[in-house]
Amino acid sequence: MRASEAGGRTALQRHLAAAVREAGALALKSFQAPVKSWLKHGHSPVSEVDIAVDVLLRARLEAVGLGCGWLSEETEDDPARLAANLVWIVDPIDGTRAFLAGLPDWSISIALVEAGRPILAAIYAPVTDELFLASASGGATHNDRPIAATTGDSLARARVAGPERRVARLAGLGITPMPKIHSLALRIARVAQGRLDVALAGPDGNDWDLAAADLLVHEANGALTTVASEVLVYNRATPKHGPLIAAGRARHHLLSELIREGQIAFR
Repeated sequence: MRASEAGGRTALQRHLAAAVREAGALALKSFQAPVKSWLKHGHSPVSEVDIAVDVLLRARLEAVGLGCGWLSEETEDDPARLAANLVWIVDPIDGTRAFLAGLPDWSISIALVEAGRPILAAIYAPVTDELFLASASGGATHNDRPIAATTGDSLARARVAGPERRVARLAGLGITPMPKIHSLALRIARVAQGRLDVALAGPDGNDWDLAAADLLVHEANGALTTVASEVLVYNRATPKHGPLIAAGRARHHLLSELIREGQIAFR
């Protein structure tokens, strides 16, 4: 199977959808039940379920046989990925705190990245049974229905979600603050779906939080960039990113201009 060929990519997307659903079913077996968890570097939580999902996904995705590199939040980083043209970038459970607290807004996020940019993506929210899929130049879907970001070019009454402090900086523009979505991947996917107009991310996003959502929002006629409007590049030595903005293209352009002009302090 070759990821660069249309037929191969369609078959790979089906395999990806099946894998992420299987992983979701595994995670749901332990959702709202006692599970072993601990704190890792940076004091972020991880659980035995994160690890189990990671193991399952690696087995399913490596079985495809593309010889891809691997970058996952829950696998020790292997620098060999830096020399790979194709890399799987995985977050077994994005929003582990929500998962452990019995909240629904966690997801499983997978992207296939080629030469630094995602070409296939899947985000699955198991509690609500929502599957987001995207392929480069192939559009984005939510439960098999095409989706698109909202098209407005005003921030008045725009539905905005993100870190409370960053959302508050837009309050003077007449936005509508929305509850924070704990999974960053799912937060950005809601922009692609049109349920949010803007999603904000603080300076702590990693490749595994962002790569799949990035492709989704771009294929849904939106944009996810840095505050300087730079497109993200994945599979670098340090897979971390600064503050980010996701929105439909017209609204994204407006917000980026306001930040560049110094009307909004966002850095």
